[in-house]
Amino acid sequence: MNFKKIFDKYIYNWTILLFIFVGIILVNIIASLISIKIDMTKDHRYSLANGTEIFLSKKENIESRISIQIYLEGNLPSEITNFKNAIKSKLKDFKSIAGNRIEYIFVNPNNGTKEAQNELFAQIYDRGQGILPLEISYLKDGEQRQVMIWPGAKMSYSINGIIKESSIQFLPGTKPGSPYGLAQMTDIIENAHNNLEYNLISAIRKLTQKEKKRIAFLHGHGELNLYQTQRARALISSYFSIADITLNDSIAALDDVDGLIIADPQTPFSTKDLYLIDQFVMKGGKLMCFMNALQIDEDTLMTRGVVNTLRKNLKLDNMLFDYGIKLNENYVIDVQCVAKIVPFADQTFLPWFFQVLARPSKHPITRNVEPVSLKYVNEIQFVPQENVALCPILNSSSNSNKTGLAPLVSLSLPLNYGKNPELVENPEDEKNQLCLAGLAEGYFQSHFKNRIVSEFANNPDSKYKSKSSEEGKVMVVGNGQFIANKYDSIQKPNTEEFAYFPNEINDLRMDPELAKRRIPLFFGNQEFFQNLVDYMMGDNSVLDIRSRQIDIKEIDKEKIKLYAGFYKVLNMIVPISIILLLSFIWNILRKKKYLKRNTTY
Repeated sequence: MNFKKIFDKYIYNWTILLFIFVGIILVNIIASLISIKIDMTKDHRYSLANGTEIFLSKKENIESRISIQIYLEGNLPSEITNFKNAIKSKLKDFKSIAGNRIEYIFVNPNNGTKEAQNELFAQIYDRGQGILPLEISYLKDGEQRQVMIWPGAKMSYSINGIIKESSIQFLPGTKPGSPYGLAQMTDIIENAHNNLEYNLISAIRKLTQKEKKRIAFLHGHGELNLYQTQRARALISSYFSIADITLNDSIAALDDVDGLIIADPQTPFSTKDLYLIDQFVMKGGKLMCFMNALQIDEDTLMTRGVVNTLRKNLKLDNMLFDYGIKLNENYVIDVQCVAKIVPFADQTFLPWFFQVLARPSKHPITRNVEPVSLKYVNEIQFVPQENVALCPILNSSSNSNKTGLAPLVSLSLPLNYGKNPELVENPEDEKNQLCLAGLAEGYFQSHFKNRIVSEFANNPDSKYKSKSSEEGKVMVVGNGQFIANKYDSIQKPNTEEFAYFPNEINDLRMDPELAKRRIPLFFGNQEFFQNLVDYMMGDNSVLDIRSRQIDIKEIDKEKIKLYAGFYKVLNMIVPISIILLLSFIWNILRKKKYLKRNTTY
């Protein structure tokens, strides 16, 4: 056998094999260093939202390093492991933008001695202020098992030598002795997937925030009190400084305020109060008005079945008119509504047309937000103004209508329309939609341009402005109660003082009466209010994150019954057939190759 034949038969083949082997190693090394991902999912579940990318890319948002410790490691059920991998993937995406400014590590809290574990548990739990443990009961190898995990993370951030810490709860905690079954975890984990990016970026924002803009709740005109807005305040208090203000004819009352919330006023505004609010807007202040132009007594309605409404004459609506938003003294009725429970009636659940489920628009404030519950909502119309952009934020459905001015409200109204109510001609026509919440942005003309209050006009400290010096924003929602929560009280031990706290059922997410009867109907009031405040205060970094919806598709059981056998056979035969076909082709090619060589020799 000559050298050429030996080279062809052995050295050549081994050289090719070596090159392939080295090539595979190099490809793996390069792949580990370069992260390229193409997200082809419909809901873009594997991509970061634009707001996240913008926030992480700006170095002034995160000036030094954030350290994140995630306590999801060790022997976990597969469902939790998949969620852990989702967290790891999301943090990897964060790091690809923020670089070394974000560092993370997964920690197994069950490592080490019993004393070390208990010490770490106490540190993680932090007397109920940190991460809450989650107990899961599941079946494995025919044996019922229970595991306790710590589904959260601790964050630390140092700036100017000051260390700030916070924690994230990815999955809800459980009470001792009341574990979740794995079957119950499906919806919980899906919700956690939806909120994962928002929870992470929200915690980073809170940790790195240098200054908080100041938002004031106005009082003095019968507005919602502190206890009625506890839930709403809790939603925004992490990112904004919250204050309560009564104007008291003070020119400087709103000087340090960036945003002003007027929630459900009941009594008229004085001319001086209107002047102060007007000048607040002229200086670029952000005004958020949640108000009704009519007053209704629901107790009388439930007792008598019918009630008259009264005009409030707040005078604030006159000023809003000059900004381009008109609040009508009527009610919007809509087939898309919440059911009303009417005891002792022939039909216990009435479709209550007066509690509208408002449809979100395509504006960032409401994109992908659930329908917003607005009870006894007034119609809003726009009045074109120069240099002011007007935009509807919430609308009724196409099968909706409006009442006359200061209408009579009757429980019998839904019964008059039958089983398939049509409140308007052509109920499918989108032109029938009515505006329920509107936004005005731009440079406004002062409401007091030709009628300034003489007392303020003669005061040099008033610094009157006849038009906006900075771009302002005015939001009006034709309902004042949509952010209100019911509350209860308990007397503090050994004192005559009372502590006030919201009811257990979240009024901003569901109707308490329906919830007690286990009728699932979720509202978007909470997310709408958060998005509204963020947008008005100029922080749009989380709007598109909070409104994202990632759906975990359920398996179609009917299709499984019909096609299971076919796909089982297909999955078994196709791979084997491909391997046999490739082997057959490879064998033919080898025969041809060596047959040609033998004839040459």
